[in-house]
Amino acid sequence: MADSTPPLSIRIADTLETIATRIREMTVDRAAKGVTSTSIGIIAVVAGFMAVFWLLVGIFRLLGTLMGTETAYAVVGLVLILVGAILWSRRYPQDKTQDTTSQQE
Repeated sequence: MADSTPPLSIRIADTLETIATRIREMTVDRAAKGVTSTSIGIIAVVAGFMAVFWLLVGIFRLLGTLMGTETAYAVVGLVLILVGAILWSRRYPQDKTQDTTSQQE
């Protein structure tokens, strides 16, 4: 009579292989996805900064051609100062409930 179950050594080897595969899926595969996502994110951020930089250079050169270099410096500086002031004012959101409770005390 033929026995349909594999020998004990084969079952142990299959079990060990299954455990090793699960551990690899939980550790190495997740780490590889994280490293890939991080590197793609870094490349995207650097490419974005480069695009903004070259856009500013192009705008400055266009303004320099149309208005003159001194005026181009003034216009670009004014725009960057205004953008910085707007971003600085939004740095800390104002909480209305804290203002009213601190005035009542």
